[in-house]
Amino acid sequence: MLYGDGSSYLVSILVVLAGFGVMLLFLRWTFSPGKSVVARRPRRGGENDYGLFVPVASPATMIEGEQLRLRLAENQIRGKLVQTNDGPRLMVFEKDVKIARTILAAPPAPPASRDL
Repeated sequence: MLYGDGSSYLVSILVVLAGFGVMLLFLRWTFSPGKSVVARRPRRGGENDYGLFVPVASPATMIEGEQLRLRLAENQIRGKLVQTNDGPRLMVFEKDVKIARTILAAPPAPPASRDL
């Protein structure tokens, strides 16, 4: 006999089957849906689909929205410009809503003149 008493042959078959089982579990985990470490494509949502953010402005274009966001940033208010199903919205955290609306309601400051 090549393997002796035959029990080592049985052990080698069990080791191969265990290896296939581990590979099967690993591949099942790798290709299972919904648990990817790769970020999904962002999707548009409604105004209320952004968690802790609350809409404070509804600009007509993304450019206008970015200008409003920069006005908030000058006053140390963090804002986020998002594209929703209803168009662009400027969002801020709930605690900053009152201050952000006050800043946006005030007329923008004129640009500083530069002496040449």
